[in-house]
Amino acid sequence: MEISAVLVSRPLPASARIGGERATPTVQLSSRLPDFITLMKPRVMVLAVFTALVGLMIAPVQLDPFLKSVAVLAIAAGAGAAGVLNMWYDADVDALMTRTAMRPIPGGRVSRTEALAFGLALAGGAVTVLGIAVNIKAAVLLAFAIFFYVVVYTVWLKRNTPQNIVIGGAAGALPPVIGWTAATGELGFEPLVLFLMIFLWTPPHFWALSLNRTNEYAHAGIPMLPVVAGRAATTRQILIYSVLLVPISLLPSVFGFAGPIYGATAVICGAILVVLAVQLRRSRETDRQAAHRLFGFSIVYLFVLFAALLTSGGSNRQSSPLSARFSWTAVETGQAEWSARPLRFGRSSACMRADEV
Repeated sequence: MEISAVLVSRPLPASARIGGERATPTVQLSSRLPDFITLMKPRVMVLAVFTALVGLMIAPVQLDPFLKSVAVLAIAAGAGAAGVLNMWYDADVDALMTRTAMRPIPGGRVSRTEALAFGLALAGGAVTVLGIAVNIKAAVLLAFAIFFYVVVYTVWLKRNTPQNIVIGGAAGALPPVIGWTAATGELGFEPLVLFLMIFLWTPPHFWALSLNRTNEYAHAGIPMLPVVAGRAATTRQILIYSVLLVPISLLPSVFGFAGPIYGATAVICGAILVVLAVQLRRSRETDRQAAHRLFGFSIVYLFVLFAALLTSGGSNRQSSPLSARFSWTAVETGQAEWSARPLRFGRSSACMRADEV
């Protein structure tokens, strides 16, 4: 009896085919690359990187161009990692909301396991590179920002309190502090002012967005302020935070680490923000445009303000009249002490180096 072998070809699964053709691993990866980039929340990442860059550039000590590039890339990777891990954990509620239902994980284009592995690798790499190439303090701050956004905000606060955005906003306010610390090796008064500006900006920005998404948040079980307290209470809080933000935004000019260009920009943009908040407060419940206008302008507001600070602050780096900086120094014994030091600008102050969100 003669036995002959017959080769039977099996069709490839859909995930291994692109447009009906056999897909190589390289093709598969390239076709899914946009989904992994989406997981990093690139628009949010750009804002975080820009504010970190401002903190880096206005610092009295300047890194060389290569280390500066490394620091920016590491902070960008850290911000992206936080976004990936946020989407990994929130995949269940994202699937319930129209705005987020087609994100890569609920859309079935990236698995939760892949997202978790990608996010952890990105976070670990970002913190490690920043610590080795720049300084440990900046790396610790970057690790803390990622931890705060993922664990404190995403896992704990977001689904349990209407103050989720207020408290969780601290993570998004840390990038300029990380940038400053990457350059100087220590904290300073100036980046804490920038932190406070972003911290007060965050609630009006996100509450304006959530006002037009109240039903979606309610359906997903997310206790955003409009869901829990209603529109009237939310618009009142938006107005309060907007008013509080204006004097805080003027502190860089008051303390001399930004010039008149920044001061004028802060006054004009702050006035517009408050006017839009008043219009929203007085608008009817059916008026979706008032919240949309405030949300849109809030993005422009922060970019313009920090761009003016970058332009104006650079020329004031050598001549700021601010006479003392408060620095937080973690000593080897684990204790912490606050100390006031004279400001010394330029490269002669390189001793401030210790040798981001």
